[in-house]
This record gives sequence, structure tokens and C-alpha cells, in this order.
Amino acid sequence: MLAVRDLETAYGPSQVLFGVNLEVGTSQVVSLLGRNGMGKTTTIRSIMGIARPKAGHITFDGKAMNGLPSYRIAQAGLGLVPEGRQVFPNLTVRENLLATARKGPWTLERVLNLFRNLRERQGHYGNQLSGGEQQMLAIGRALMTNPRLLILDEATEGLAPLIRMEIYRSIERLKSEGLSILVIDKDVSALTQVADRHYVLEKGRVVWSGSSAELKADRNVQHRYLGV
Repeated sequence: MLAVRDLETAYGPSQVLFGVNLEVGTSQVVSLLGRNGMGKTTTIRSIMGIARPKAGHITFDGKAMNGLPSYRIAQAGLGLVPEGRQVFPNLTVRENLLATARKGPWTLERVLNLFRNLRERQGHYGNQLSGGEQQMLAIGRALMTNPRLLILDEATEGLAPLIRMEIYRSIERLKSEGLSILVIDKDVSALTQVADRHYVLEKGRVVWSGSSAELKADRNVQHRYLGV
């Protein structure tokens, strides 16, 4: 579904990505792993057209995404849950969700059924929510665009253990319903339970890729590149 080939991205004279390759198949969950500052968020920003690659190719369903503005990439079927959540603080939960709504199977009612905490908080403003509720809202807002590929940047960063479990339960449910997902997170244990494939970034390069079983078995990769 998503194919990234030989991706290179720089901010001014500082190059961040050096020939990144990755794929996400239909109904797959794929993780992008690595320590802070290794290029994970830049990879996501490049895929979404927020950062402009200097070289390489990005295709979605066989169609080139290179050079398209972010809104066109979103319209093509990519939904982003950005790092830091970035919910609209002066809109209510309901307004945050409806602001991005497009026609499709994901409706307001369906999102509220997925995240029942949000149903009880529909009238609260974005800045009145806990960090976990804001993350649920950010995921719900992305789902309201009715994407075919959901991208989560730092899916559970800074969240309490029970909230992290709920986020991963929602990822498992979305996967079971056929949604493709690309996820960045530091919870390797949880990721190996839900993801089909993993890519490890080190200094802007993919240094390892493999299945969950392979990642679990390779303690060297976990220690050397992930600090596990």
C-alpha cells in the first residue's frame, strides 16, 4: 500500500534521512523504531508532505506522492496522528472530531464507541482533557478523515500504563477491521504483540528490519539500537 524508496530529506544544509526504504502492506501494522533524533518523525513528515524530500520516491496505492501538498496526501487516504497530539484547544471534543470529518465508515458515533471516554467528554474543550484523552481525540480525529492508512507518531509517549493499554487495544481493533497502520512508539513489548513488521532507524538509515518474532529473538538489535 505504502512504499518508500531511497528517501533523503534535509533541513537546510543538515541532512537527516539517507536512503530510507520501508513498506506497509494492506491491513498490516508496521512500526518505525529507534532512539530519539534518529529520523523517525522526519520520515513521517516526509511521507505526509510536511517536509519535502530532496531525493527518493513515495507511492501510495501505486500513485506517486512526491511533491504533493499535505492536504492532497491526506485526501489520498493517509491519516496522521502527530507527535504531541495537537488537538484544537478551543474546540470541544465533538467539534474537534467533526472538523476533520469526511464521508466514509468512520462516523462520530463509531469513534465515540471506540473511545468511550470521549463520549462522556463531548462538551469539554481540547485543553480540558488529560493527556490520554487528548491522544484518543487525536486518533479519533484522524479516523474521521476515513483514512486507508493511519500513521501514529509517538502513539503512547508520556501516557499512564492503563491508557497505553487502551491505545494498543484500539490499534489491535483497527487492524482487525483491515486498517493499515504505521506507528512510532518506544514500547517494544507492546509493538511486538501487534505489529507485523518493524524497521529500525539509526542516524537516518534503516539498519534492521524484520518480523516481531525476529525482533524478540534479536537481543543485540534491541540493546544496540533501542536501548532495551
